[in-house]
Amino acid sequence: MALGGSTNSVLHLLAIAHEAGVDFSLAKLNDFSARTPHLCKMSPAGKHHIEDLDRAGGIPAVMGELMAAGLLDDGALTVTGYSLSENLAGAEVLDPRVIRPFEDPYSPTGGLAILFGNLALEGAVVKRAAVAPEMLTHRGPARVFNSEEEATAAIMAGHFQKGDVIVIRYEGPRGGPGMREMLTPTSLLTGMGMDGEIALLTDGRFSGATQGAAIGHISPEAAAGGPLAIVRDGD
Repeated sequence: MALGGSTNSVLHLLAIAHEAGVDFSLAKLNDFSARTPHLCKMSPAGKHHIEDLDRAGGIPAVMGELMAAGLLDDGALTVTGYSLSENLAGAEVLDPRVIRPFEDPYSPTGGLAILFGNLALEGAVVKRAAVAPEMLTHRGPARVFNSEEEATAAIMAGHFQKGDVIVIRYEGPRGGPGMREMLTPTSLLTGMGMDGEIALLTDGRFSGATQGAAIGHISPEAAAGGPLAIVRDGD
């Protein structure tokens, strides 16, 4: 949340919780987001890169900001055998332009958000940190594709207009199968300078390099009979 990182982290957290037998719902991530400020705007959402973050103090410095604000349990024992506060002793923010102070974040809420609605009854994920402000609310006609390949071919042929909502379905865990990353369509739209003009919805997923109003992990997926399966062009 503080880094505005990859939406894939949602999958990993849920999987780890499942294996550990911990009750951890998708909706709980919004609770975390509500109290975790967005402190780092990393590429492609911002101009800073991972090496900039490292020079600015790295993850320990980010965690130090969160711990000082009471958002981390400083007494928690870690795999090092030391507590979190002991591990973070000496951590320091060396460049507040890269790691913003807790009191001056890019946003008071985290970089990821869980969405629910008539197409995502069981939830969807968006990297809010990479969405242009003007795209946080958007209305437009659907352009529906039944695979990443279909969508990629249409985008490369220019078969879309500003304001469209590109829907890529049957790319979930069952439909893909395997829930591929929709990296090619999002990269094409960004390269064309359209990531601030077009929204993209999918039951597939995205890479950490996603930029724009890209909403993924839509559940239930189309192949499981989710509402995404009945969306038509122009809706």
